[in-house]
Amino acid sequence: MPTLDDILEHVGEFDRFQKQTFFVLCLLSASFTPVYVGVVFFGFTPEHRCSSPGVAELGQRCGWSLEQQLNLTVPEWDGHGGSFSSRCRRYEVDWNATGISCSDPLGSLGGSGSAVPLGPCRDGWVYDSPGSSLVTEFDLVCEDSWKLDLFQSAVNAGFFIGSINIGYIADRFGRKFCLLTTIAANIVCGILLVFVPTYLWIVIIRFLQGLVSKGGWTAGYILVTEVVGPQYRRTVGILYQAAFSVGLLAFDAIAYAIPHWRWLQLTVTLPTCFLLLYYWCLPESPRWLISQGKNDKAMKIVSDIAKKNQKKMPSHFKDIKFEEEDCGKQNPSLMDLFRTPQIRKNTLILMYNWFTSSVLYQGLIMHMGMAAENMYLDFLYSALVEFPAAFIIIVTIDRVGRRYPWALSNLVAGAACLATALIPEDLHWLKLITACIGRMGITMAFEMVCFVNTELYPTYIRNLGVMVCSSLCDIGGVIVPFIVYRLVEIWHDLPLIVFTVLGVIAGALVLLLPETKGRVLPETVDDVENFHRQSAPKANKIYLQVQGSEVARG
Repeated sequence: MPTLDDILEHVGEFDRFQKQTFFVLCLLSASFTPVYVGVVFFGFTPEHRCSSPGVAELGQRCGWSLEQQLNLTVPEWDGHGGSFSSRCRRYEVDWNATGISCSDPLGSLGGSGSAVPLGPCRDGWVYDSPGSSLVTEFDLVCEDSWKLDLFQSAVNAGFFIGSINIGYIADRFGRKFCLLTTIAANIVCGILLVFVPTYLWIVIIRFLQGLVSKGGWTAGYILVTEVVGPQYRRTVGILYQAAFSVGLLAFDAIAYAIPHWRWLQLTVTLPTCFLLLYYWCLPESPRWLISQGKNDKAMKIVSDIAKKNQKKMPSHFKDIKFEEEDCGKQNPSLMDLFRTPQIRKNTLILMYNWFTSSVLYQGLIMHMGMAAENMYLDFLYSALVEFPAAFIIIVTIDRVGRRYPWALSNLVAGAACLATALIPEDLHWLKLITACIGRMGITMAFEMVCFVNTELYPTYIRNLGVMVCSSLCDIGGVIVPFIVYRLVEIWHDLPLIVFTVLGVIAGALVLLLPETKGRVLPETVDDVENFHRQSAPKANKIYLQVQGSEVARG
């Protein structure tokens, strides 16, 4: 009995129909960018200082320049601020008092800078920024700076919970239904974020947005890889993730043009309304239809594929089935991921690598946004390196293998983070180059863990293995804002030292995994346990099965 892959060989594995589907779904991948890394621009923290009543009037009366005013009235101001006292404390004096000297205002008030008591910013802050962000609107600085961490952690918590639930919806009701409902929900959440007036509601809606957005991105990944032939699935999956990188460039340009976070949120949300046109221009996954016993509908879509590709489907192809239909009778359990030695080792190493990839990828984006001399240019440079990362993966994985490029990418990311931390601040261009190298390395590692995960589990627990391991990605996303934004208060480059340790350990652990290049997917537990004893069969072709819970970047 022929399979769907057999039929696709005749009607086109990646022809006009699949290319059109791939293109429109890449728009979905690109639109996921503001949700995943939006905190860089939505939560930008400009240089700031306490608002002190009377200072502006005194400065005007004395004819001070802005720099003179800051030096004379802001604690520990050394020309650019940057210390806790200059940002979060003010002199406890009455700047409206009479008789204040213009040359030595603190001295005329009865003390020197070190003797005058300091107090909190009771009258808010002054921000050196022409635009607005969550930070400037809700004063998420100093004692309340942790609230920005919570804003980003909320969306990652939504990713964690939503991926499981949305994955169930995609498997139960279909990929197309899942796509349309998550897109609609994401649009509603995105528009609500523009208008809600309080920080608490913003965090709640941000969580709800995470609940649906990553699941929708994943459903698009599943669909685009299920309508192409086996030899194109891995390449299409990598390029679908590369579309996310295109979204980074577009988001950077829009953020540069619109420096006000609510208008920026509205601008990146409204175009996604056009994605609802997927109802008319996207097919349901024929593989999902087959799994639900809806062969007639699946054959109708296959006929449409043949017509669009200007191919003729052979008349003897009457029935189609899944290649692994008989293997699904086993009931997987969580303990199966830890029961045998090799699978247990694979599971623990993969969980750690999903966690590390998320922490380093998101962490580097956040840290570069904080350290940037020009936030928009640095974001652009770091996004551009994701394209050679995708190219290197496509070129090397079937020539060199998976294990060594994967391990090397983690080690390069870790080493680059260490180099960035040790380079002096006045060599910003060199710090930027090494940070971009680290970004390229972790991008490669992130994309590789996505498909290698599927190659290390037997058929009946493959979905479960990817779902459980990739959940550590979202846990890493919940933790990383606190790693970045809290540790920089101790030492600006301390998060990079943490990233170095995580990356080097991840690279070393990858070397303990078996090489999967040139091997067929394991069918049984024994296949996995005997992986290291097998020689790779050169004549066999890998058929990478698309997994419902396979997730990238989040």
